[in-house]
Amino acid sequence: QMELEALRSIYEGDLCFRELSPVSFQYRIGESGDPKAFLIEVSWPETYPQTAPVLSMDAFFNNTISSAVKQSILDKLMVEVEANLGTAMTYTLFEYAKDNKEVFMENQPVNTVTSVSNSIAIGTPDVPASKKKDKKEQLSKSQKRKLADKTDNKGELPRGWNWVDVIK
Repeated sequence: QMELEALRSIYEGDLCFRELSPVSFQYRIGESGDPKAFLIEVSWPETYPQTAPVLSMDAFFNNTISSAVKQSILDKLMVEVEANLGTAMTYTLFEYAKDNKEVFMENQPVNTVTSVSNSIAIGTPDVPASKKKDKKEQLSKSQKRKLADKTDNKGELPRGWNWVDVIK
C-alpha cells in the first residue's frame, strides 16, 4: 500500500507512467517518437515483495522490437529483481531501465522502423494532393459579373468594403 502511494506521488503528471490497476503498472522508457523507446509492464503478485513481480513487454507499443532484444531486457531486469527481492522495487526497476536504455537497445536495428514509417508518410499525401490541384472553382456568368462590379480594374475590392457603418 505504501509503495502504491509512493509511485502515485512520484509519477504524478509523468506521461510515461500509467497505472493499469492498483497492482499493475506500465512505464515507457524513451520519447514517443524514439525508435528505441519501449514499454515495461510490472504486475505485483499477492506475495509481493517477498516474491518477484511479473515483468512483461507484450504491449502493442513494443511490436517493433525484436523478440531477442525483449528477452535480453527482461533477463537484465530479472537480475535487478533478484538483487532487490524483499523490498519495494517497482520504482527501482523503472529507474534502472531508464538509466540503461541505450545498453538494452544496442542490438535493436533502427533503420527498419524508420524506413517503414517514412515510406508510409511520404506515399500517402501524394495521391490526394494531385486530385486537389486538378479541381478549380467554377463561377457562373452572373457570379463573375457581380465579382467584377465589386472590384476595381485591378481585381481588388475597394477600400472600406468590409467596414461596419456605426450610424445605421
